[in-house]
Amino acid sequence: MPKYKLLLRTIVHLRLKQIVYQLKYRITYSKLRAQKVPSSIPLRLVPFIAKWRCYDNDKTFTFLNLSSGFTFWNDTRHGMLWAYNLNYMDWLLQEGMSVKEGTKWIDRFIKELPQNRIGLDPYPIALRSINWIKFISIYRNELTDKQILKWNNSLYAQCRLLERKLEHHLLGNHLLEDAYTLFIVSSYFSDKKLYGKASRLLLDELKEQVLPDGAHYEQSPMYHCILLDRLLDCYNVAVCTGQDEMRESLRQYAVRMLGHLESIVWKDDTIPLLNDSAYGIAPIVSELRAYAKRLELEWKPVPMKECGYRKLCSTRFETIVDVGNIAATYQPGHSHADTFNYELKIDGKSFIVDAGISTYNKTEQRQYERSTAAHNTVTVDGKDSSEVWGGFRVGNRAKVTMLEDTDNQIKASHNGFGKKGVHTRTFRMDMKSFTIIDDVSSNNQAISYIHLAPEIEVKSVTHEKIVTNRGIIHIRNAQSVKTMDEKISTAYNLFHSIKTIKILFTKEMEYMIESNLKQQ
Repeated sequence: MPKYKLLLRTIVHLRLKQIVYQLKYRITYSKLRAQKVPSSIPLRLVPFIAKWRCYDNDKTFTFLNLSSGFTFWNDTRHGMLWAYNLNYMDWLLQEGMSVKEGTKWIDRFIKELPQNRIGLDPYPIALRSINWIKFISIYRNELTDKQILKWNNSLYAQCRLLERKLEHHLLGNHLLEDAYTLFIVSSYFSDKKLYGKASRLLLDELKEQVLPDGAHYEQSPMYHCILLDRLLDCYNVAVCTGQDEMRESLRQYAVRMLGHLESIVWKDDTIPLLNDSAYGIAPIVSELRAYAKRLELEWKPVPMKECGYRKLCSTRFETIVDVGNIAATYQPGHSHADTFNYELKIDGKSFIVDAGISTYNKTEQRQYERSTAAHNTVTVDGKDSSEVWGGFRVGNRAKVTMLEDTDNQIKASHNGFGKKGVHTRTFRMDMKSFTIIDDVSSNNQAISYIHLAPEIEVKSVTHEKIVTNRGIIHIRNAQSVKTMDEKISTAYNLFHSIKTIKILFTKEMEYMIESNLKQQ
């Protein structure tokens, strides 16, 4: 298939604004400009969430589970995402960070910024700016006016650069992060003109990106937590600075996002690792709840609908299934070809898991982790359900049609395999078992993949039954059943050995899962 056709199938889903800004940012160059800096106001914020520990005093940084000493800010030896994390400067807010150590790094960053290409990208500016303002709010009484003036000069210049380079070419979570930052920065500097622009942009993006059921529209539980944390920061700032009208608007979105979080998390308060999600990046659920309670917010679970996820539960089983379309349509970078994927817990312990993500580098591993075969769903003739490619791109996409949506049964079909057949899947939950029924409307070879949790031991395998140390899988109409040794990731660059089951079938196949343990 010619590459240009794949590119066209991808571009057709973009908004015209994205294409225009892609071209604009490729042919223009923006740099820091000297600015007249408004006076800043001290922000007496409600205690926010500390960042993950990523810096040791021996100058060793650990991002994405890869450790390295500091060399320079544009260090891409471990990939661009590692370099971005270095430039976020999250470690300023990790527990145990001293004002002396933090001050040293901010001063060094400002000194070396003219040679720091990555540090002037919009996304690092956005995240770093909030970190600097939070650091100043913590240590305001220990900093000199001269230090704060120096930092404010750099901070304000960076954020005006961000204002000129807003990520309209990407949209999605990137533009929302930009809006969060400009809102907080304009509040910190009492910049009325910037505050007006930032507030409008922020409310527009929240309206666009927070679905009616409270989910972030990119459908990654990890990014939902990241963006909720930042939304709580904005609400914190609005309360602190007495912006009553904005505070109420932000409260409504925060309550809705908290409600979705309550619905999608497992009973043990961990998030499902769907689409681009991994542990060790976003704040954990208990931290988000505690932060929201410190802000005196109240919320309740919001049933999942527009997000495309559903949860089915019984006394012993808990599953989250994906019956949604690729989203956001124009920004699917964190989406996978995982239509009708699911994760399953038995008695609160993982049994069937998503293969996770280990990298954002554009490698074969990244391509596999986004592929249909890396998920607990069906391929037909080896074809992905949606055309994932290039690390963050999607061409043709599966379109889902919901057929049944009840408390104990979900049934839907999708056309992602084109002429190779429509795939219809039924998820059924009862007190004693969880059942999957697959139907493919062609005679092409289909494979159903099941990725078992790392701690699951396979004791026996036949065409009709797979026995493990946690559950038994009863199979009907399989042509063959095979197990493979594979690896999955629950965090970046960390792998766990697992057994993956491949069930080959034609037309129709069913499997039913039951626990083989006595109920406690």
